[in-house]
Amino acid sequence: MSKQPSSHRPRKRFGQNFLTDEGVIGRIAAAINPQEADHIVEIGPGQGALTETLAPTGCRLDVVELDRDLVAGLLAAFSVYSGFKLHSADALKFDFAALTDEGERLRVVGNLPYNISTPLIFKLLENASIIQDMHFMLQLEVVQRLAATPGSKHWGRLGIMAQYHCQVDHLFDVPPESFFPPPKVQSAIVRLTPRSESPWPDCSESELGKVVQAAFAQRRKTLRNNLKGLVSAGQLESLGIDPGARAETLELDQFVDIARGLNA
Repeated sequence: MSKQPSSHRPRKRFGQNFLTDEGVIGRIAAAINPQEADHIVEIGPGQGALTETLAPTGCRLDVVELDRDLVAGLLAAFSVYSGFKLHSADALKFDFAALTDEGERLRVVGNLPYNISTPLIFKLLENASIIQDMHFMLQLEVVQRLAATPGSKHWGRLGIMAQYHCQVDHLFDVPPESFFPPPKVQSAIVRLTPRSESPWPDCSESELGKVVQAAFAQRRKTLRNNLKGLVSAGQLESLGIDPGARAETLELDQFVDIARGLNA
């Protein structure tokens, strides 16, 4: 069963494709499993398809919506819930930490447009310490990159940095016909759960980011070439890493080992 689209015309510049499939909405809600004690932040609620499943639980619900034409409808539909608060803002510039009380962690959900998904995920990873979990609808390719394993064509900077911070679970795929208008690509739901304790407490995130960015700067080149100026071939060999290998063959632990050695 699908909802009928409203009179609001989806805007291309906001990357709007509204989820209308009730079955998919139900599966996402079940995956999130919202509870009254939760503090949930929904990014890009659109016409409120998912908001309808979150607000009635009695949770504290902050929604961040960029399209001002959708604000009145969201307020009319959900202001009746005492825990609901709408922020008319750009999620890329939004201060998520300002929403939290002492010791509280947020549950973040959203249907993220392709054009902002990667920078927004990196922004949220910077706030991982105040986040309990994240459930996102993303383009399938982005989810494949987040959940990738070494040796695959999807393994790269996004997956490595996401997995440094979080457990990543590719939950299920969503076909184009579940949206209005139907996008030209497949979508998928992913869960990101920040690690309660880092397995690599002695690794600097900024150094790791520097290594990973350089290593994947030109995917077809070897580590020897891409990491020139950062790490020598001899240093790589001392870590048991072949300087002639390509970045996509390395495990996360091996990138961590290289990063640890930068200032040694």
